[in-house]
Amino acid sequence: MNLQNKTSEPVPVLRIAIAQVNLLVGDIDGNAERIVDWSLRARNEKNADIIIFPELALTGYPPEDLLLRPGMYEHIEQALKKLLKEIRGITVLVGYPEKTDNGVYNAVAVLENGVIKTVARKNYLPNYSVFDEKRYFISANESSVFSFKNKTLGICICEDIWYPEPVKNTVDAGAELILNLNASPFHSQKTSEREELICRRVSEVNVPIVYANMVGGQDELVFDGQSFVIDAEKNLTHRFAAFEETLEVVDFDMQSLKPLSPAITPALSEEASVYQALVTGVRDYVTKNGFPGVVIGLSGGIDSALTLSIAVDALGADKVEAVMMPSRYTLDMSVEDATEQAELLGINFNVIPIENPFNAFLGLLEDEFAGTGVDTTEENMQARCRGLILMAISNKKGKMVLTTGNKSEMAVGYATLYGDMAGGYDVLKDVKKTLVFRLAEYRNSISANIPQRVIDRPPSAELAPDQKDTDSLPEYEVLDEILEMYVEQDRGLEDIVAEGFERETVRRVLRLVDINEYKRRQAAPGVRITRRAFGRDRRYPITSGYGRSRK
Repeated sequence: MNLQNKTSEPVPVLRIAIAQVNLLVGDIDGNAERIVDWSLRARNEKNADIIIFPELALTGYPPEDLLLRPGMYEHIEQALKKLLKEIRGITVLVGYPEKTDNGVYNAVAVLENGVIKTVARKNYLPNYSVFDEKRYFISANESSVFSFKNKTLGICICEDIWYPEPVKNTVDAGAELILNLNASPFHSQKTSEREELICRRVSEVNVPIVYANMVGGQDELVFDGQSFVIDAEKNLTHRFAAFEETLEVVDFDMQSLKPLSPAITPALSEEASVYQALVTGVRDYVTKNGFPGVVIGLSGGIDSALTLSIAVDALGADKVEAVMMPSRYTLDMSVEDATEQAELLGINFNVIPIENPFNAFLGLLEDEFAGTGVDTTEENMQARCRGLILMAISNKKGKMVLTTGNKSEMAVGYATLYGDMAGGYDVLKDVKKTLVFRLAEYRNSISANIPQRVIDRPPSAELAPDQKDTDSLPEYEVLDEILEMYVEQDRGLEDIVAEGFERETVRRVLRLVDINEYKRRQAAPGVRITRRAFGRDRRYPITSGYGRSRK
């Protein structure tokens, strides 16, 4: 393949395609079909020499305990044979779990004209945060290179690029260009973190690095794509789209291996990237699990309003249903705002009052509750009436219930088990309340999706007369800062108080976080958008004496 330079003399190039592809975990046959299709497209439409797929592309990532099923490896062998048979005329780098007599490796096969040219294996196995690779894989202790058109190309798999040694060893083995295959999940600010890291690696070895990343949602994880290239001078020359499947090519001067024709997609703002992550997570969770649509309890508050906006952007208005379930404490403005948003977005919307079932339950429990006063029990009963209605609609229509609780509420237990927590997926599970407001404003800056009064009014669960969230909680600006330090940074009471927060407020918040672990264990999964989400990231015991003597 040749390109023309300014003097019309042919410039030999190496054209590498990056398959930023959305795959389905466990669908080995379907993933193999897509690998064949994308490889032939890269060959026929893009004239590519090499195509790079993400880490563990054949199984999808993360396959978790599917890797413990012996029969899966026979399936993988058949899929590899299919790739070798059907792909010619382009070299393919595809990730897969390689079973050997020693154990299973997280590996990459280099396929070329019907043969496996080489197999690269992962050295560093992440076993922190959302990663648990040491449960399944064994570590290699090797570098991997292969020859292509008289050039030596190196392979690194995801975590290996985070350490100097694998990269240095690969270059010491002769690599003049490194191809890095990734399944790197999103969290806020991850784009700059990755690019700065790769610049450090390049500065240590002085060779270009191609960073190819997966895209799409898998349960709580979202992969944002944003594959990129850093040249030998530490310049960012290419960055591809965020949260989009795309097949892109990068040309390298065959002599210098310098990337040609820079093309940099602008990085997204924090609000834009988080919003797109939430949309991606919802879309893929619903569609990959085969649900025909979703149903949401729309309260007239900001959390459900933002959840509805995300659901419509993810799935389309025709697949989203909302139900307003007013009680005796629901303000007229809440019904008005919910109705306005439903009409604005063009969704199927109904109002189903809960006064009759609420009264029925109060009557059933009248003798049981004799001699007691009204408290949070009656508040929780209202939430559970709503949960019952939503789950009944879900059962009847097959639609999944999206819950609407945010991270601030989940942290301190400001949610009702089997009530507002009932459902299949919690869109805002990792989104603090202050960020909920910013995301609502961001979405409205694109087009009017959420009534402004919903954003402006003080938050309330409307489960008691004149109730406001701040009746039970600190102001969210204060609460979220404390939660940031305690939940995401593991800082303790004295450390947080030293930052200027009132001791009793901090003590109370920390206690609420500790005693509500049992609720979070029963919560629906939700999109991870921070470094420390509840769930896979933060595994605290329910029964624990730690912190009980906190003063």
